[in-house]
Amino acid sequence: MDVTLFQQTFDRTRQQMARVVVGQQELVDGLIVAAVARGHVLVEGAPGLGKTLVARAFAVASGCAFKRIQFTPDLMPSDITGSSVYSRETGAFTFMPGPIFAQLLLADEINRAPAKTQSALLEAMQDHQVTVDGTSRPLPGPFVVVATQNPVESQGTYPLPEAQLDRFLFKLTVGDPPAEVERTIVRHHADGFDPTDLSALQAVTSPQEILAMQRLAASVRVDDAVIAYLVELVRRTRDDKAIELGASPRASVALLKAAQVLAASEGRTFVTPDDVKPMIAAVLRHRVLLHPDAQLQGISADERIAEIVRAVPVPRLAA
Repeated sequence: MDVTLFQQTFDRTRQQMARVVVGQQELVDGLIVAAVARGHVLVEGAPGLGKTLVARAFAVASGCAFKRIQFTPDLMPSDITGSSVYSRETGAFTFMPGPIFAQLLLADEINRAPAKTQSALLEAMQDHQVTVDGTSRPLPGPFVVVATQNPVESQGTYPLPEAQLDRFLFKLTVGDPPAEVERTIVRHHADGFDPTDLSALQAVTSPQEILAMQRLAASVRVDDAVIAYLVELVRRTRDDKAIELGASPRASVALLKAAQVLAASEGRTFVTPDDVKPMIAAVLRHRVLLHPDAQLQGISADERIAEIVRAVPVPRLAA
């Protein structure tokens, strides 16, 4: 695969998803970028904004095997990973894989499960494998977790551990659509659109092509000046007075990988600072912890990140 084919495949996937997804362009692009960057996505938004529809549409357009887990307080780790079941016929234990053995896993309302169950995803998200009864089993590739959470309800929810939040490449926030977009959505439903029926979509790429896109994106050239720029952006979060806990070096790596994918999606074999800027908020907003005083003043993580972006000089690359 070359960068031209990469760009064409990226655009075809985006256009195919747009046949059923109205608006939510940031969520659509973020999911595609994360999949190609070998990352996972945490989506925060109120119910009814199309989070599940976007995930299902991407699964169809990419040809990936899709599974959904509805997280509840009584969900057990084995309900996710699978377990060994004793067979009387053979007199031995047989492993029954859980829903995590998919290429695109939708973890719906992930913050409704206790920490023990949430932690069942940690090894899978980091190492793309699952260990059950002392045996490690690889997950199919590509492997992407799309987790959703509701920012409004707090009763019966469990905050995600910092270690797990750091495993997500992006945190994408979904807000209410503009009036024009909402009218279009309602018109589609009035014309008979059924969000549970995606038979109108077709696979425009394949898991094998996505793996090839992952390899090409990893080869996109990054100048030392761009690396210094994105590292400085991340390091500034550790010195900001409004931020109690800044982002780790994992955030710098995540920002690099996302910028490489964005550059390739534009048909380029090199990264520019303009590929870094659009990714910075999605990469950092869930990796920084605001100081309590800043929270009392109503300051958001996105506001501090935007201020850091304005303060860091943008490098000029040699022609």
